[in-house]
Amino acid sequence: MEQNNGSEVTEFILLGFAGQHRSWLVLFTAFLVIYVATLVGNTGMILLIKTDPALHTPMYFFLQHLAFVDLCYSSAVTPEMLHNFMSTNQSISFTGCIVQLLIYGTFVTTDCFILASMAVDRYMAICKPLHYPVIMSQRVCIQLLLGSYTTGFLNASVNTSLTFSLNFCKSNAINHFFCDVPPILALSCSGIDFNIMVLTAFVGFNLTLTVSIVIFSYTYILAAILGMSSAAGRRKAFSTCASHLTAVTIFYGTLSYMYVLHGINRSQEQEKVASLFYGIMIPMLNPLIYSLRNEDVIAAIRRMGTK
Repeated sequence: MEQNNGSEVTEFILLGFAGQHRSWLVLFTAFLVIYVATLVGNTGMILLIKTDPALHTPMYFFLQHLAFVDLCYSSAVTPEMLHNFMSTNQSISFTGCIVQLLIYGTFVTTDCFILASMAVDRYMAICKPLHYPVIMSQRVCIQLLLGSYTTGFLNASVNTSLTFSLNFCKSNAINHFFCDVPPILALSCSGIDFNIMVLTAFVGFNLTLTVSIVIFSYTYILAAILGMSSAAGRRKAFSTCASHLTAVTIFYGTLSYMYVLHGINRSQEQEKVASLFYGIMIPMLNPLIYSLRNEDVIAAIRRMGTK
């Protein structure tokens, strides 16, 4: 649908995946199962941590909020996508698109900083165990968490406001399954160089800062673990760190591919797959990663099963 100027745009059309009309039932069923698994897994993780006193530690405080954040940004995208699979009207209002992008961007960025906070927590627990209870106090944990949410909201607010201040005169059909910045910028007849620069700067800064924290933390953690004399201690340390490191690698890898490498030559379908992975698959995988590869969580599940 062609547009004359930005003031006439009252809704967008989400085109979704190529050929989704031919296989909508398969797609709907698959993503409904994934979304239900995401809801059950993350809600279960939140309740498990809340009810088990053994998990009332800084690490699981952050993990509880990671599960909440995963729920929020998955829920910002998946229900609308499921609705569009069944509907012939795949539109989303202009305001609805703004809200979806703001919520999604807020919680995805918050996810980055919570993962970095968890890396700091593991560094303190393993490398400075005597000072750990003092350094990672409840106050410090709350400050790190509030900083993560604040940074997420500010990042999303700036990029969302800049994106929707543009004029959309080319079309109102977004070649994506949700409102994300790159495919929306493609619809603008205004200059988007500044928007791309700001987006790359914000995402680049967030990823550089948080990834640097993770790399720094795990470099010292690995050295400390290898220096442990107790095999049981090394195994427990690897257990708690391996799950977090797995989640970090998957999340940051796909996020970097999508936003930092935006300018490289790749198809829009490839961008959709990357968005699909970190926006829908990762929130489902995280509870599995943290439950299957974490001895503390496994023990808590067993204790709950015996009650």
